[in-house]
Amino acid sequence: MEPADRRRFLQALASMGLAATATGCDSLGGLAVPELPLWVNRPGGALSVAFRRQLTDKNKIEDLAYERGKPAIDVGHMRVFVPSQDGGLYAVDARSGEVIYRFATLGPVQSEPLYDPEEDVVYFGSGDGALYKIRGKDGTLVYRFMTSSEVARRPVLDNGTLFVVNANDTLIAIDKQTGKLKFYQHRTPAFGIEIGGYAGCAVGSGKVFTAFSDGSVMAYSTKDGAEQWPNVDLTLDAQTADGEAPQYLDADTTPVLTRVGNTDGVLVAHYDGGVYALEAESGRVLWRNERAVGTTNLLLWEQPAHGSRAQIGGGTGPDAPPRRLLIAASGRTGLWGIDVDTGTRVWQKKLPEGGISAPVEIAGALMISTTRYGLFLVEPTRGGVIDGIEPGNEIAMTPAAYGRHAFVMTNGGELLGLVVQAPPAVVKT
Repeated sequence: MEPADRRRFLQALASMGLAATATGCDSLGGLAVPELPLWVNRPGGALSVAFRRQLTDKNKIEDLAYERGKPAIDVGHMRVFVPSQDGGLYAVDARSGEVIYRFATLGPVQSEPLYDPEEDVVYFGSGDGALYKIRGKDGTLVYRFMTSSEVARRPVLDNGTLFVVNANDTLIAIDKQTGKLKFYQHRTPAFGIEIGGYAGCAVGSGKVFTAFSDGSVMAYSTKDGAEQWPNVDLTLDAQTADGEAPQYLDADTTPVLTRVGNTDGVLVAHYDGGVYALEAESGRVLWRNERAVGTTNLLLWEQPAHGSRAQIGGGTGPDAPPRRLLIAASGRTGLWGIDVDTGTRVWQKKLPEGGISAPVEIAGALMISTTRYGLFLVEPTRGGVIDGIEPGNEIAMTPAAYGRHAFVMTNGGELLGLVVQAPPAVVKT
């Protein structure tokens, strides 16, 4: 994103009362850091609701209990694209929540859209089995590609190709301009007990990586879909010591690509097998954390190195080295912070009863939504709770965040605009 777009977005939100005060927009990156004592030792008052806006058309809602998916933010035009179980994708004004338009599909939209600023278009999937490309400005349909099964995961763009995974264990590559099929890869869905949901895909080094309901993780060529690995079956590795098969077969997390030690790695999770790091070139297992079972979402949290800061009473603290943690969200074993290079547990926190969304980064912290108890801010390096809000309705949707601002819709169809108040800078006196 261009710096001018970033400044304009934050200034516009500030003009509507949506920006955090005290420190100013331009100080966003340096002040909201987890080490500052206010984040950890004085929870409360950091998270607030800036606006509420009822979006969904209750007359169009079928018997679905949740609003899932995740909004997409268009910073340059100050728009938020919000999926809805009423069959629509809403474009709303990021400053007020006012609806700009609603694009109707033939099924519930419980997906994460992809906004492409280069063309000002939005790609998103629907429960009707189709992938849509629409104009960001006015919602005009560009094309509709039928995949024949629900599309909920965020598409990925790479060199003119759009990659998408559907609920029928099918990876599809589409020409982003024409909407024509380039290739696809399909695996027969597992015959066993499965957890709801499925993996998306990730692209890097000429490969597209994804995982399947039978516990397999695969890498394909982005050019023609040719297999780049032998089949990596995590279900086999997840067997118990006496050789019994796991109860659940799924590998439902979208792969995370990053360096693991001195090699390019792929981070994934198997529901009963825990979290794995695989070598991107071969699929070889680099490490496994077998205790982080039940993981359904992964996030790579990174903090760059930074210099010392002034301390209360004078003096400065030590320089801070770069940090990386894999954040794993599990309804069975809680929220985890895992060392990326070794797979060892750095911290683990229990979760409240009910479901949990994927964690997202916001202002140096993590935000999660829970189906029963609202939204929480979490400190990434130790997992401590910073603040929380119970907005009066359950939330299953994953928030979308930019800077200190976040957007999420409740299960009742109410869009919330949220803002995080960062701690003030520590000034040497």
